[in-house]
Amino acid sequence: MEYTKMHGTQNKFLVFDNMEEPLENPQAASIELCRKEDVDGIILVMPPKNKNNDFMMRIFNRDGSEAEMCGNGIRCFARYVFDSRMTEKKMFNIETLAGLRVPEIISKNMVKVDMDEPKPGKMNERLVIGGREFAINTVSMGNPHCVIFVDRITDSLVLGDGPRIEVDKRFSKKTNVEFIRMIDDDEIEMRVWERGTGETMACGTGACASVVAAVLNGKSRKDGDVKVHLLGGDLVIRWNSATDHVFMTGNAEYL
Repeated sequence: MEYTKMHGTQNKFLVFDNMEEPLENPQAASIELCRKEDVDGIILVMPPKNKNNDFMMRIFNRDGSEAEMCGNGIRCFARYVFDSRMTEKKMFNIETLAGLRVPEIISKNMVKVDMDEPKPGKMNERLVIGGREFAINTVSMGNPHCVIFVDRITDSLVLGDGPRIEVDKRFSKKTNVEFIRMIDDDEIEMRVWERGTGETMACGTGACASVVAAVLNGKSRKDGDVKVHLLGGDLVIRWNSATDHVFMTGNAEYL
């Protein structure tokens, strides 16, 4: 089956058109193709279960596990279906395992996504890993995130502590781990250890979760654009107080 290689802030995916012909055993395909093509996951474009919606997205990680949602992936999904003329709409509804998401095509390479309401958990909860103590902030964007504020982001934190935190027993479905450094109230540096994948160049839902945690800790504010610097580029995140929805804007490009 043919696929298209894309990236959002250097988070790389293979996009499959599954509107008529399903991909057999996507878990095994993801493991094989992610290694072969050096990508972070595979995305399936599928018909919606609810006829009032436009599409359904499924996404599988490098280890074959299925993720509920992916912020960078859904931007690639949106550009793919628009460019492929599967829809003439610039704003449409995509079903995901995390619920409905609504992307909007802003320009040729830029997509804005309504990521729905965040579901914050505990803020500044104590966690000891490998003799090191962390204050963790848990936020669900339809998938689990553990956000940690640090003064400096190091390889030791991301590559050493990240995988340990991912599988800590308090996270029943494992978790994505974001280490963030506040530059200003509207600017954040972030690196991520992604559940089922490892360190990636970017994580869209992680950027959203990080801004939510920053707001709830009094380090940022709602209704303002926050620029999140990732290894693969920048995302702009806004937590809207009127709807309580989080909006993410970033690129979606072909490789």
